[in-house]
Amino acid sequence: MRKGTFLELCELLSPALKRQNTRMRAALTVEKRVAIALWKLATPDSYRSVANHFGVGKSTVGVVVMQVAKAIVKVLLPKVVTLGNAQVIIDGFAAMGFPNCGGAIDGTHIPILGPDHQASQYINRKGYFSMVLQALVDHRGRFTNIYVGWPGKVHDARVFRNSGLFRRLQEGIYFPDHKITLGDVEMPTVILGDPAYPLMPWLMKPYTGALDTEKELFNYRLSKCRMVVECAFGRLKGRWRSLLTRCDLSETNIPIVIAACGVLHNLCESKGETFMAGWELEANSLAADYVQPDSRAIRRSQRDALCIREALKARFLSEQGNQ
Repeated sequence: MRKGTFLELCELLSPALKRQNTRMRAALTVEKRVAIALWKLATPDSYRSVANHFGVGKSTVGVVVMQVAKAIVKVLLPKVVTLGNAQVIIDGFAAMGFPNCGGAIDGTHIPILGPDHQASQYINRKGYFSMVLQALVDHRGRFTNIYVGWPGKVHDARVFRNSGLFRRLQEGIYFPDHKITLGDVEMPTVILGDPAYPLMPWLMKPYTGALDTEKELFNYRLSKCRMVVECAFGRLKGRWRSLLTRCDLSETNIPIVIAACGVLHNLCESKGETFMAGWELEANSLAADYVQPDSRAIRRSQRDALCIREALKARFLSEQGNQ
């Protein structure tokens, strides 16, 4: 990030970091602590290498990273990872081809070292230890909701059903009440997911099984918009490459660090910080060691959800005919 963004970040975190009255406070300025944490999160470097870089002890790096990550989550998460103006998001997705859509959801696996307790719970379908990050993303690839901490063995749909986001969507209180009419079907603001998610009146997912041209058209329109969440995960891990190497923190600290990276992703994206082409390549080569597992498709769906999906399919087809 540019110096201006860095200094702004330091200023925002300064009250929280200054309150942490430790022996370190006299030795390390807020700026130096934030710089150490950002460096550790942005690179796959070891604690020793970061310590040498900044002329501090190895254990200092560990303490500082957690101090800064906790401050980011406490101070900035509620401000930075928010829905914001839902109408702007809906308009953004509409311009990409999907009406009344408020976000795209997905889960990604962050590799970790095998924990001491219930280690088998953390082994995902690809056979490595991981923790799941679930994110809802807007049309520009910024996180509007994140939920992290479930073990890698758990299916995306189960993680989702246990999240506060699911409850608020189910109760109809996450988005402002904004229904549109498709033929004779009312459609609330929806989010888009892959086949691992349940089809709900407020969650649209692709058709699976035998596809005709109408279903393929629907799937194409949905996946074009759903790509933003995969792209966001790619940029998150490209900038904060520590997420691509096995995180060696405790199960209680890992979610805090992952969430802090999510906040920093939004901060960099909103400030228009550059994203170097080379980062994606480096991230891809690191990610090759830990291939993302596929979640099984689930078949459960509600009748009114099926009606909404059919009505959308018909709408896309008629638009196609009008072009």
